[in-house]
Amino acid sequence: MMKALALALLAASVALAAPPVISKQRPDGTPNRAAWMAEGRFGMMVHYLPLPPAGSREERQVWVDRTVDAFDLAGFMRQFDETGADWLIFTLTQTNGVLTSANPVVAPQSSLLTSRRDLVMEIALQLAQRGKRLVLYIPSDNEPTLRAQSGIAPADYAAWYRTLIRGYSEKFGARHHGWWFDTCLPLPNERWQEWLAACRAGNPDSAVAFSGAEFCTGGDVMPRCPIEDYHAGEIHILDGGRIRRDFLAPGGTFTLTPDGVMQRAGHTAHYYMPDSQFIGNVQWHCLLPIDMTFNPAIPDRMCRYSDAELFGFVRAVKSVGGAVTINVPINPASGILPEDSHAQLVRLGRHLGK
Repeated sequence: MMKALALALLAASVALAAPPVISKQRPDGTPNRAAWMAEGRFGMMVHYLPLPPAGSREERQVWVDRTVDAFDLAGFMRQFDETGADWLIFTLTQTNGVLTSANPVVAPQSSLLTSRRDLVMEIALQLAQRGKRLVLYIPSDNEPTLRAQSGIAPADYAAWYRTLIRGYSEKFGARHHGWWFDTCLPLPNERWQEWLAACRAGNPDSAVAFSGAEFCTGGDVMPRCPIEDYHAGEIHILDGGRIRRDFLAPGGTFTLTPDGVMQRAGHTAHYYMPDSQFIGNVQWHCLLPIDMTFNPAIPDRMCRYSDAELFGFVRAVKSVGGAVTINVPINPASGILPEDSHAQLVRLGRHLGK
């Protein structure tokens, strides 16, 4: 009952709201590099992470090449087109030790594997033909797998990592429009500036976000990096069309109320929604997974939303000038989205119109 009431109140408030005027300047007067996110409908993200089985380096390389070669680019782009999404966040790598686009700074002593097919560049070229935007996704320099497999001494790793990012930015140039980094720790602004310079080496208008999982850990919602362009905005779950802010840790027993709210004894649910285009000096944006989870404590089934809940949430965010990227599952063997996830994004695109 409470969840249904929350959805009804959300729909009513959105229906009464006038379309926002999107500002291309940030509150401090500097350019809003991420204004296109607020102006667009929504973005799509996939975690394409081929994970090779155990074996020799040669065996694992063969597996990687065979798997990435099998990615159905035409089918994937057809699905992307049908959703009506305006940008795509795509993985260069994460925790699998596989790069899907070559980078010259990856040395022979590295344990990282690079696919012979430059899949991300192929996607970049396809998006450019459509006038759509590409955002590159890679973990920060704190992610242990990339650090361990780089073959770089710990004292030299931070500098090597910045060179890796710079190399990708220069390689993709005007074909990439942003970055999304996770596992980011607090840094002084001087260090963030070094990172931003590497990200913008190939495109000075590149919009960058550094995630500290602020929307789903129960702490401060403010951006991890106060000088980034847009909020990374990782969400773990919606509840009644609102962002569930309290961190749902693995372990313990959850119960569900009759209207589907996750509860745990002694644990209080907290919620959050944006009220303006900016949070601090940063474009408001969130990353929402559907049909899959970012948190092992939350079953995939809890990330399946009705059209009413998902569409209402997206409209509510957009009504104040915010932006939404929706993460959907992808088949690592084919590069194709599940039928149900794809169909819901198609309906969302049609619902939002042009």
